[in-house]
Amino acid sequence: MARRIGKYTIFYDNPPVIESYASVAGKKESEGPLGKMFDRVFDDEYLGQDSFEKAESEMQRQVLSIAMEKGEITPTDIDVLFAGDLLNQCAASTFGLGDYNIPYVGIYGACSTMALGLCMASSFVDGGLAKRTACVTSSHFCASERQFRLPLEYGGQRTPTAQWTVTGAGAVVVTSLKNTGIKIRGITLGRTVDKGITDVNNMGAAMAPDDVKIRPYP
Repeated sequence: MARRIGKYTIFYDNPPVIESYASVAGKKESEGPLGKMFDRVFDDEYLGQDSFEKAESEMQRQVLSIAMEKGEITPTDIDVLFAGDLLNQCAASTFGLGDYNIPYVGIYGACSTMALGLCMASSFVDGGLAKRTACVTSSHFCASERQFRLPLEYGGQRTPTAQWTVTGAGAVVVTSLKNTGIKIRGITLGRTVDKGITDVNNMGAAMAPDDVKIRPYP
């Protein structure tokens, strides 16, 4: 049973275990310092699909498939699936993962979606509501630009403060059926803080300000 410590933190008496995980990414991401750590890299930003949005759904489908394969898990072994993305109505997750026929909870936390998914998945497992859960999230640079800024076809010049949205996806399987592995011992939930950022192109400053402070555990 989980225990609340202070106002923001929850500790698990039976810490869930991360059973398997996977990550996929686009060509630009593969050229960075983490390039060799991805399970799969896509040179084609369409992933063989006819739109960027469908490509993001395909990334979600593939990354969950890889995570299950690495853990020798089948869709019927997963009790609940928590997934989200940056598109309206979590379209990438809904269309990308529907064929797995797993009980599905769509979540939207923007850049915190994976952390939010792990919070919910581990709480379900620790509370005995599920023996095995999975979390999936994704973003696609081209799909995000089209939704949040300007169509790429417009050819607008990017400002110096504009961030580059990742093209990639990740999946994690969380379980109570194993005792060894990386354990999720607790979670700390944040709160909404308005830092007064008014530059619409500089989303990074609003999401991760340089003066952020993490309060120590009581």
